[in-house]
Amino acid sequence: MEPIRVLIVDDTVIVRRLVTQVLQESPDVEVVGTASHGRIALAQIPLLKPDVVTLDIEMPVMDGLQTLEELRKQWPDLPVIMFSTLTERGAEATLDALALGANDYVTKPSQLNDRAAAVDAVRSALLPLVRHWGRFRQASRTGAPGVPARPAPSASITMPAPARDAQSRTVSAVVIGISTGGPNALASMIPQLPAGLPVPIFIVQHMPPVFTRFLAERLDKTSAITVAEAQDGMIAEPGSAYVATGGHHLVLRRQGTSVALGLDDGPMENSCRPAVDVTLRSAAEVYGSGVLAVVMTGMGNDGSVGAGAVRALGGRVFAQDEATSVVWGMPGHVVRGGYADAVLPLGDIAAAIATAATSNRRPVGMRVS
Repeated sequence: MEPIRVLIVDDTVIVRRLVTQVLQESPDVEVVGTASHGRIALAQIPLLKPDVVTLDIEMPVMDGLQTLEELRKQWPDLPVIMFSTLTERGAEATLDALALGANDYVTKPSQLNDRAAAVDAVRSALLPLVRHWGRFRQASRTGAPGVPARPAPSASITMPAPARDAQSRTVSAVVIGISTGGPNALASMIPQLPAGLPVPIFIVQHMPPVFTRFLAERLDKTSAITVAEAQDGMIAEPGSAYVATGGHHLVLRRQGTSVALGLDDGPMENSCRPAVDVTLRSAAEVYGSGVLAVVMTGMGNDGSVGAGAVRALGGRVFAQDEATSVVWGMPGHVVRGGYADAVLPLGDIAAAIATAATSNRRPVGMRVS
């Protein structure tokens, strides 16, 4: 198989050299060029024909957002990975970039003067994304089956329930697990949820600190329900959604007749913190069969074990379908594991949540096994 061709766009020499070194270590990746700002990058793309572009945000002449807008006009299907700083400006601009059509993002190493740590960070965070999107691009160009360049919506698929009839299960809380493609999927789905939803919603989006605060604020501005970043000790309220805080697992605990949110700094699970599996397990402990797990677009398998725990206690599980997922890793593992009550296109998920949450209601803090 031909190597993945990468163009690195960053105004900092040390970053370009670092990323080039790490990517070139991999025999299946070739760095075909570098650029110090967007105008140079746009001129190089037709000459170098990269499979993936890594794109900085803050650059002179033409910054990352301007570059992305122009790039998408000419090359709508060329994968772009934003490589941004872990700052408020970096977080907000990255969310803007995802809305403009960036495929993914990764944060730059915080300590560039510690070369060994920086190399490890790029190797573990950026290289897997380059491989994933590079192979996706190559397969899309060659028309390989099962890799559509632009997924089309599909009809809902009802899965046979391995436990009792799904429609009879009362929902007391919703847990949404999501990763790659998540910010845009949530921006589409959460505003469709009606005001007055009688249950709380817990959202676990794989994101670093700072990013999750901006994500929650953006969703809150466009939604009928209240959306906030989770804080330790918050009491879960019906009609509100809580975004797991980057860098912490979101856990739920009984507090009298209420349910309190907790931030846990325990080890990563599935290479993630927050991890969907952690929140699903704690939700199952608190709400029992009242949990509705919704596993959406994302790379990897986080959420599959937690979905199994939810089903074991009689809860319900929805999975996003492959056609409308940016990456059908997380929901695909749930479906293949036999845990999904239904596989739904993105456009049907909000209505399905609302219908499930308003049927056969019971008090939010009560566990029913």
